[in-house]
Amino acid sequence: MKAYSEKILIPKREIRLGGLSDLRRYYYSHLQTILPHSHRPIRFVVTETDEDNYHCELDLILTEEQDSSLPNGESIFDFRKKTYEDSEKFNVILLIPTGIGAEIGGHCGDGNSVARLIAGACDTLITHPNVVNASDINEMTENTLYVEGSIITRLLMGRIGLQRVRSNRLLILMDKHQESFFNDEIINAVSSARVTLGLDCDVFEMVNIIESVSRYSVSGRAVGEIKALEELFDVIKKYKDDYDAIGLSTFIQVPDHFHEKYFSSEDMVNPWGGIEAMLTHSIAEVFNIPCAHSPMMTSSDIYDLELGIVDPRKAPETSSTTYLHCILKGLHRSPRIVSPTKGLGLKDISCVIIPDGCLGLPTLACIENDIPIIVVKENKNLMKNNLQEIPFKKGKLFVVDNYLEAVGVMISLRNGVEPSAVRRPIEHTRIL
Repeated sequence: MKAYSEKILIPKREIRLGGLSDLRRYYYSHLQTILPHSHRPIRFVVTETDEDNYHCELDLILTEEQDSSLPNGESIFDFRKKTYEDSEKFNVILLIPTGIGAEIGGHCGDGNSVARLIAGACDTLITHPNVVNASDINEMTENTLYVEGSIITRLLMGRIGLQRVRSNRLLILMDKHQESFFNDEIINAVSSARVTLGLDCDVFEMVNIIESVSRYSVSGRAVGEIKALEELFDVIKKYKDDYDAIGLSTFIQVPDHFHEKYFSSEDMVNPWGGIEAMLTHSIAEVFNIPCAHSPMMTSSDIYDLELGIVDPRKAPETSSTTYLHCILKGLHRSPRIVSPTKGLGLKDISCVIIPDGCLGLPTLACIENDIPIIVVKENKNLMKNNLQEIPFKKGKLFVVDNYLEAVGVMISLRNGVEPSAVRRPIEHTRIL
């Protein structure tokens, strides 16, 4: 069993992306028939839109024909439409997709400040690990829910709800390192979280049962391939009933020179993020359990690199040995996955904030369910889609320059003030 990424070209003559219905139909009528029979999609991304086609990438779990170890479940393209909105609270989802080289939030938890800003203007902020994971730092606020990315997608698709918790019992799955120092430091990091956060956490040492190799897709997005995924799944099956959330500290193979290159280059997309997303998407999709990943340092040679003063967005990675505390803090109170009629659900989402150009299932779910989207132009990335060409309903797409302006739009929506009413010049009233 493996996880990998497949490039797909969808002609515009076949489908116009303006919601989920047409995409779901196209998947079952066409994509499903051209992909390997024993596949399970875990992520869908439109990387570029041109005059004739949607250039897409689909992350998949691929099993052997005779393998029945994956439990049956809904497809990522299945959805339930929102039937009403609960406007008692103003709850916001902040997304900064992993592995796309986002200017803000695409490095090492450098989306923390943005998350704190937005959390201060809403009742509940729902965001994913990529935004706030900064090695030993995670500065999310008390009203922030730390939710794995594919789980947020399912929330927007109306397939699940989220139940707040006081705490989770956590299991860390740790690769066995040839240098015992690194395993000792991971256990020390867990012990530190136990005495400071009050975390209930155990560690399971694995004998490097999966092979994770980082690569870049044609679009430049960080992806990769994970082999022997069934070995990891067997461990999770054995222990999942005793724990509420799963954390991972495993090796990700990248060329040795990538470590120095990443810290010296402003433009290099974080090569570890794509594999991390594949791993957590796979686990969350199959086992319905909160999860997050921290890459394990491969050797003391990497640890001893003299990097000097680096880009502030990458600095947390130079100051950590295990990169682990951020996920321990996040998973401590990560909400449980419940049925869509319980807990915080699709009806409770007031708006979604995304970087410019990002087009995937969350964006399409917002179009389908009339959820306002705020697009931030300053957060540049590799995705090449003009969202203003997508058929949003009037008043459901707001394109802003930066996150400060995004918060202004949020407050307008929260208070029922049409944003154009506070700008000048103001248009004449329409006469129909």
